[in-house]
Amino acid sequence: MNPIDIIERHFEKDSFGYKIIVTHSSLVVDKAVKIAKKLFYLNCDINFIKEAAMLHDIGTYLVNAPKIGCFGKELYITHGYLGRKILDNQNLPKHALVCERHVGVGLCAEYIKEKKLPLPIRDMLPVSLEEQIISYSDKFFSKSKNLFLEASLEEVRAEIARFGSNDLKRFDKWHEIFGGA
Repeated sequence: MNPIDIIERHFEKDSFGYKIIVTHSSLVVDKAVKIAKKLFYLNCDINFIKEAAMLHDIGTYLVNAPKIGCFGKELYITHGYLGRKILDNQNLPKHALVCERHVGVGLCAEYIKEKKLPLPIRDMLPVSLEEQIISYSDKFFSKSKNLFLEASLEEVRAEIARFGSNDLKRFDKWHEIFGGA
């Protein structure tokens, strides 16, 4: 399976959105693989991490986010859920779960219900080690700010803290495991 082939089915190859998603996802892949290799004793599936990290934002082509070259009709918060639907339809259920579970540091059903988000009310939290590594790595790279610049830990923590102490605790727990890698 070649993730680029899947991306090219949904983004025009020379489009701004394609360049943003491929660049962002490649940076996430690099960071996630680096973490997984340093934590070799945890036996992460590195090939899966490469594929899933490359595809984690496939649902963005359906959202209305002109700053990143996406001109769909859906709200940005739905891109993970929509990505899951896309990859489920391509018989990639494990990859699909990464899409759904990477938004923020994951979304719990209670938060979705409380904030009245346009998502199914269910837990969408990274479960597997690979999902957690990809979600953690994703937080360091923006698609709308300086694309190539990795955010500092302080910047990432400040952004996550905006969504509550539980999210920050989850991220900090990941950082304890992955941050030294």
